[in-house]
Amino acid sequence: MLGFPCLRRVDVLRTVQLGQRRWITVSARRLAETADGPAVTQTNKAEATMKRFWKDVDVAERDGGYVVTLDRRALKTPSGNTLLLPRNKFAVASLIAAEWESQSTVLKPHALPITSLASRAIDAFTNATERAQVQKGLLDYLHTDTICFHQDEPHQLVTLQKQHWDPLLDWARKSYGVDVRKAESLFSSTQPPETAEKLAKALDELDQWELASFERATHVTKSFLIALALVKRCLNVEQAANAAHVEVNSQIQRWGEVEDTHDVDYHDVRRQLGSAACLLMRV
Repeated sequence: MLGFPCLRRVDVLRTVQLGQRRWITVSARRLAETADGPAVTQTNKAEATMKRFWKDVDVAERDGGYVVTLDRRALKTPSGNTLLLPRNKFAVASLIAAEWESQSTVLKPHALPITSLASRAIDAFTNATERAQVQKGLLDYLHTDTICFHQDEPHQLVTLQKQHWDPLLDWARKSYGVDVRKAESLFSSTQPPETAEKLAKALDELDQWELASFERATHVTKSFLIALALVKRCLNVEQAANAAHVEVNSQIQRWGEVEDTHDVDYHDVRRQLGSAACLLMRV
């Protein structure tokens, strides 16, 4: 696999941490109302809906798939759809249940990354029109892809580019039969129309869960190709994070790490990419 070991389930489970600062689409208030939480007055409603309002979390079979239940009531998405996972997503349902079980006293929406991704897949990517709009926007990342903008100095950056980016470019070229070009200018679209067309077809072939994972990974890494390799299981989470952080890591090698900045970003990127990888699990 061109030097990249395939994604293993253990890589995913070890990487995912139940926490995330961005890309949360789940509405805590809607979920609380769906689960028929206790009645509250107008003055303390906002505060009460942020508290744990359920006792038991479980995974139940329903309508040919699995749902996560709070006190036997199935979770709903922000659009009001039942958060129903197919039969090959039992592990994902279990991870979502773990997210909700981990909410001890106060409901923390940022600690529900897989819940938010599954909701996004259901609410957005079962609608053909919305899916097409999202895919069009994601394809734009191809022309500004981080891994296509190489520099010839400093040497730390050049070394990391060769280590993490060049194999990815070779993988994309061989796997999809496309001409992926390195950029010569920050202000020019570097990829030929034929390349964009073929990779657009690759997006068409993704199912709703893969597309939701791809969207999050693209936004986190600023790279169409890193996200595609992650979804296709040709990069694991750690490899994808390192590829996304080539420029940052080269700066750390030169100048050292900035406390409460580089270290926070390090874990945040892995949480987000870890949740994207988990949604891909089929077991």
